[in-house]
Amino acid sequence: MSQIEGEEVTYLSSDSVCKATTSKSIEHIYPTEFLNSLKFPGIPNHELRLKVGLPVMLLQNINQSAGLCNGTRMTITQLGNKYIKAKIITGTQLGQKVYIPQINMSPSESKWPFVLKRRQYPLTVCFAMTINKSQGQSLKTIGLYLSKQVYCHGQLYMALSRVTNRKGLKVLIDDSECHG
Repeated sequence: MSQIEGEEVTYLSSDSVCKATTSKSIEHIYPTEFLNSLKFPGIPNHELRLKVGLPVMLLQNINQSAGLCNGTRMTITQLGNKYIKAKIITGTQLGQKVYIPQINMSPSESKWPFVLKRRQYPLTVCFAMTINKSQGQSLKTIGLYLSKQVYCHGQLYMALSRVTNRKGLKVLIDDSECHG
């Protein structure tokens, strides 16, 4: 992120214990600082650092007809106090400019005896993605890093078939795992 010019803006979430899922007394046990430190898959962190020009991925479905689905990749075009403006760089709405609101999110699974409610922009910085997240996307250029063997042939096929032209594919295989 330091290689992208421009001012960095930090957005902090508003975290609380969901009152509908817990007893009244439990919400006082967990201070806000503790709630801010929690991290869950599919939920943005408490502190979200962004810059104009930064590639990001949407973490929640917001408006499917407008192309704002989980996994949609975008480039930040404007950072406001109450909104983020971005340009969609994948999918059927390619090139569309959209506004991303803060939304309330809760993890689907948790080891804690309460449900966290986090109000934050549903975005994560996205310079790279997993093979599973790339499913359904067509990309001009792909750099595929295989640090270990893929666990099934379908996974490798999915990764390789995302690229629209063979010239746009680069594969780096770390074969130190193989001893033969």
